[in-house]
Amino acid sequence: MNDILPVLLPILAALVVIGGLIPVLMKARKSGTQYPGTRDANDPVEPRAGGGTLLEDRPAAPAAPADRQAPDAVDLEGLEAGVPDDAAGLETIPVETPLPVAGRLTRLRERLVKSNNVLGKGLLALLSSDKIDENVWDEVEETLLLADLGTEPTMQLVDALRERVKVLGTRDPEHVKALLREELIKIVDPSMDRSLRIDRHADRPAVMMVVGVNGVGKTTTVGKLARVLVAEDKDVLLGAADTFRAAASEQLATWGQRVGVPTVKSDIDGADPASVAYEAVKAGIEQEVDVVMIDTAGRLQNKTGLMDELGKVKRVVEKLAEVDEVLLVLDATTGQNGLNQARVFAEVVNITGIVLTKLDGTAKGGIVVAIQKSLGVPVKLIGLGEGADDLAPFETEGFVDALLN
Repeated sequence: MNDILPVLLPILAALVVIGGLIPVLMKARKSGTQYPGTRDANDPVEPRAGGGTLLEDRPAAPAAPADRQAPDAVDLEGLEAGVPDDAAGLETIPVETPLPVAGRLTRLRERLVKSNNVLGKGLLALLSSDKIDENVWDEVEETLLLADLGTEPTMQLVDALRERVKVLGTRDPEHVKALLREELIKIVDPSMDRSLRIDRHADRPAVMMVVGVNGVGKTTTVGKLARVLVAEDKDVLLGAADTFRAAASEQLATWGQRVGVPTVKSDIDGADPASVAYEAVKAGIEQEVDVVMIDTAGRLQNKTGLMDELGKVKRVVEKLAEVDEVLLVLDATTGQNGLNQARVFAEVVNITGIVLTKLDGTAKGGIVVAIQKSLGVPVKLIGLGEGADDLAPFETEGFVDALLN
């Protein structure tokens, strides 16, 4: 018996180890069917057979142009299964008609006047005083800096105003206001191209990525921008590549349903965002849509790994189609910190435009100038409020007029 024990003990130990490994191996095999393998920058992305874990929420019909009647409601799974709306037994979401862009611009300008005119009124009061000495110019400079205009733009504007006021010797408030308006328009720079690159190419849709730090409202901005594009009769598809925030995909899909826009998303929390983005662009090409908009996960600009992953999303998408527009969403209330965020994101994904949100709650509209001067990237859209249609294209003269009125 003592001779047999040395032989049996190693065998029993091996069986225990193998028994412990079996559940781990089975779990790994199961996960492999749900998630794509790890890729580097050069590996191809293979579409998964049958769509894998990616789902596509399809409204009852694409957003209807003005000359066609829009559907009354959106039904997701019932339509994909070929089941009529009334038989699907699912809750439907009415398809809304977004406001025309012109109507939003008027409303947003009025709101900007109410929220940001502290800057303009303060400058006008200083420049219209009976005596404009060094103390006044110091106060003008301080007012501009507090409005987050930035040091270099502030000095540029103050020097230009000093020269013109000295030469003209004017104190008339209307004349001073006209001078200030001219100089502000120059510094906000009307020559920058603020148009969105949303025109479909001959063989593929325009592709847009929306990026930014946590909590600035990226998903909401994507939903609001989808409404803007639908109002312009664009055929849009959304990609929910924010796979880490709980319910982000559902939130984006709901925004899409409200205006009859489909959303490509994963049914697994924490799925590979690059894979979701890839599938969204692939679906957009197959369905011949005009624009594919990709929502990405929020990330802190000082987290290298997360920023590298964002770059990976862009590289993977560009295996199918070039990314035409990369919009960085910034919270206007963050001031100069927003400028630091913008610099880091610009290094990773080559930002083409800025979306400035929450301008309704701050008097620091000068961040528009600071960002543009620092990065050479235009502010293309502004958001003022929580309403579904509270997003509009940025207009230089309209912005300046709102500051001064």
